Amino acid sequence: MLLTLIFPPPPSIFMAAMSVISFTSLANAGFSELRGKHMQYSKFWNFNSSQKSAEKKQQIPQLSGRTGMLILYAPAFLAALSCLLFFPHHSTRHLLLSSALTLHFLKRLLEVQFVHSYSGGMSVDTAIPISLSYFLSTATMIYGQNLTQGLPEPPIDLKETGILLFLIGISGNFYHHYILSKMRSKGDKEYKIPKGGLFELVICPHYFFEIMGFVGVSCISQTLYAFSFAMGTALYLTGRSCATRKWYLSKFKEFPQTVKALIPYVL
Repeated sequence: MLLTLIFPPPPSIFMAAMSVISFTSLANAGFSELRGKHMQYSKFWNFNSSQKSAEKKQQIPQLSGRTGMLILYAPAFLAALSCLLFFPHHSTRHLLLSSALTLHFLKRLLEVQFVHSYSGGMSVDTAIPISLSYFLSTATMIYGQNLTQGLPEPPIDLKETGILLFLIGISGNFYHHYILSKMRSKGDKEYKIPKGGLFELVICPHYFFEIMGFVGVSCISQTLYAFSFAMGTALYLTGRSCATRKWYLSKFKEFPQTVKALIPYVL
């Protein structure tokens, strides 16, 4: 059944290893979020820091929220853009994949610069691993697509489905980021309960649409690595969403109990 949806995996130890590493590392990060061990950015950038960890953090260079986010996405964007502009595309699928990844990270960079509001910072030891993860996953996904040259196409073609999911995902993600940015006036750093859009049903609709976007990318690619990365990303963002809902429940007594973490009426 799986082989009707993906290209035959190429005889590459590197791609097999990266598929396992990508999925397990992202899944583990998601479970860590559920256990209360959070990636130190956004509202969790200084969450539950003990005195010892706070003293240790003071020894690590700290970045502003905007600078940290730019570091997260810029290398992956440059990798995708370089592949789009300078490397030959042996198929429409290969071109679509490079284009989708370039557009995704370009959107994120533009949001960082012109849309997001920031209330905290980011330490270098958080920014670098995440940036490296995005860069490696982007380069590996495009490289894995290149290895499909000459292989038979999957019996079920998901390209058009992937394009639709990607466009809905990237649009929905942007829309809810825009709603979040309009919740604060200039200079205001206090968090508020989000309202509007799917925020009436879930606390992290932007994560829901980000997952949809990466599922779309994996459908465009139809490689084992792309699906591994999408599934790992879904598990990480699910854990992060549940942790975010728990944070809102602890911070706001009036937080609606009916608002779920990620999936309306379900989770």
